[in-house]
Amino acid sequence: MDDLKRMAVFACVVQHGSMSGAARALGMSTSAVSQQVRRLESDGGVTLLHRSTRKLVLTEAGQRYHARCAAMWTAAEQARAELAASRDAPSGELRLSAPVGFARFVAPALGQLLAAHPALRLRLLVDDALIDLIDARIDLAIRFGRLADSTWAARRLCATQWWLCAAPAWVAQHGIPTHPDVLLTQSWLGFARDNGSLLIELRSPRGEAHALRVEPRIASNNQLSIQQMCEAGLGLALVGSMDVHEAVQAGRLVQLLPDWSFGTLDISAVTPQRDAQPAKVRLAMAAISDYLRQIPGALD
Repeated sequence: MDDLKRMAVFACVVQHGSMSGAARALGMSTSAVSQQVRRLESDGGVTLLHRSTRKLVLTEAGQRYHARCAAMWTAAEQARAELAASRDAPSGELRLSAPVGFARFVAPALGQLLAAHPALRLRLLVDDALIDLIDARIDLAIRFGRLADSTWAARRLCATQWWLCAAPAWVAQHGIPTHPDVLLTQSWLGFARDNGSLLIELRSPRGEAHALRVEPRIASNNQLSIQQMCEAGLGLALVGSMDVHEAVQAGRLVQLLPDWSFGTLDISAVTPQRDAQPAKVRLAMAAISDYLRQIPGALD
């Protein structure tokens, strides 16, 4: 590594034509620059520069050696410029991971960003399973709920409320419930869990804590499938307000016990690194955050 530093110093000396010019460019003292060049000559056993009080002249060996040093210096400057470009302007491939139910938000959230930056490409990996960010080389992952402790960086984007919903056909058959206890004997749809049961913690309009434990008749590891089966009238389901707001407004679903609070679910952006985020990650995260906060049913 010391040799590489000395080669860079030597290339800078030739570029600026003097030890003092190189020292100013590198933020070093003139004596330190001269020492680095002398060490190169000592280690190589050749003279690289003829020095006089007015100028520096490359020897024949110095000319050949400088060509290699200059190429290294140019490559380093290009690498530095590429890092700066990645930091300041979005480019390259953005690898984004999201659950299945979230995929429909990606296009409207990132459409403007992609249109404005043709050098930016998107690879969207949709999976309800937790993808390992390092193994899959993920730049940005959208995660729901409580996050496990890790070295990854997480930023809360917004939250969605849990709504208890049923299809209009279910309501026509069973009526509008006035208390959650009357729903214990009904058919439930739920997210698949190892123990099979679903614990629902909620609060009454007066803030009193209440809990229900139900056994879903139909279980799935995909929240979108649960919503679709709920719209088909197959039972009751807890679904995210962001996901079903449109279905409720269109009359495909009915929100039950709307005065009761069934809790919220945080939506977070997770990245494998905490510092020095490239522009493609920073701007994508900001675009997704801005878009989500405009969706009916989203909470700051």
